[in-house]
Amino acid sequence: MTSIMTNPAAMAALQTLRAINHNLETTQGRISSGFRVETAADNAAYWSIATTMRSDNAALSTVHDALGLGAAKVDTFYSAMDTVIDVMTEIKAKLVAASEPGVDKDKINKEVAELKSQLNSAAQSASFSGENWLYNGAAAALGTKSMASFNRSADGSVTVSTLNYDTAKSVLIDVTDPSRGMLTKAVNADALQSTPTGTARNYYLIDAGAAPAGATEIEIDNATTGAQLGDMISVVDELISQLTDSAATLGAITSRIEMQESFVANLMDVIDKGVGRLVDADMNEESTRLKALQTQQQLGIQSLSIANTTSENILRLFQE
Repeated sequence: MTSIMTNPAAMAALQTLRAINHNLETTQGRISSGFRVETAADNAAYWSIATTMRSDNAALSTVHDALGLGAAKVDTFYSAMDTVIDVMTEIKAKLVAASEPGVDKDKINKEVAELKSQLNSAAQSASFSGENWLYNGAAAALGTKSMASFNRSADGSVTVSTLNYDTAKSVLIDVTDPSRGMLTKAVNADALQSTPTGTARNYYLIDAGAAPAGATEIEIDNATTGAQLGDMISVVDELISQLTDSAATLGAITSRIEMQESFVANLMDVIDKGVGRLVDADMNEESTRLKALQTQQQLGIQSLSIANTTSENILRLFQE
C-alpha cells in the first residue's frame, strides 16, 4: 500500500541517519578530546579508576617536589660538612706542625684561629630554605627533620610515610648548649688514649658563647706543652672521625632520597600510562571510524532523499 500520510522508507532512512550522526558525533568528540572515556557516562568504571589514579598522581607530584627540596637541603649540608672536614684536617696539620721544636706556636695559633672562624662561617652559611642542620642558634634542639612520601596500599587506603633524619648527628655549633654541637662540645682526651689514666682532660674547639664547663679551648701559645698538644691532636682527630661519620650519614640520606625520587617519578609515569590505556582514544582506530561514518552519513542522506521522492511520484498518478 502506498500512502501520502506515512512513508515507512523515509522513516527507516531517517532512523538510520540519526544513529549514524550520533556515532559520528561520538567519534568526533573522541578525536577532539583525545579520550574515549571522558566522562562517567562513557564508562563509569574506567572513569572512576582514572579519576582516582589522577588524584594519586597529583599527590605523588607534590611528594616528588618535596623530595627534590629535601635533596637540595641535604646536598647543601653535605657540601658544608665536606668543607668543615677539610678545614679540620688543616687544623690537625697545624697542631702537628706546632709539635716541632723551635716553631713559633703563637703564629700557628693565629692560623688556627682563622681556620676556626672559617668553621663557624661554614656552619652558619649552610642554610637552605630557612633551615640549617649544622648551626643551632635557638634554645631548643633542632630535633628530627622529615620529608614526605605518599603510598596507596592494595586495599585502597592511603598512608603518608616520611624519610627522617636526626639533626643531632650533624649539628656542628650550638650557641645555647655546647654539648649539642660537635665543634662546641667537650671531648675527653684521656678517654682517647690507648691507656687512659682515669683523669679527665676535656677540650673543645669553638667557643660559640657558652663554653662547656671544666673544658679547655683548643688554642696554643709558646707555653703549650707537648703533652697538651698531643691531647689536642687526639681530640681534633676524634672530631674529624665523628664529622666523617656524619658526612657519610648525610651521603646515605642523599642516596636514599634520590632512589625515592626516582621511584616516585617512575611510578607517576606508570600510572599515567595505565590511565591512558583505560581512557585514551586510539587515533588510528578513530580516524578510520570517522571516515567510514562520514561515508555512511552521505549514503544515509541519499537514502533519505530517495525515500522522500516516493510521495512526489504519487502526484503522477493524478496527472491527466
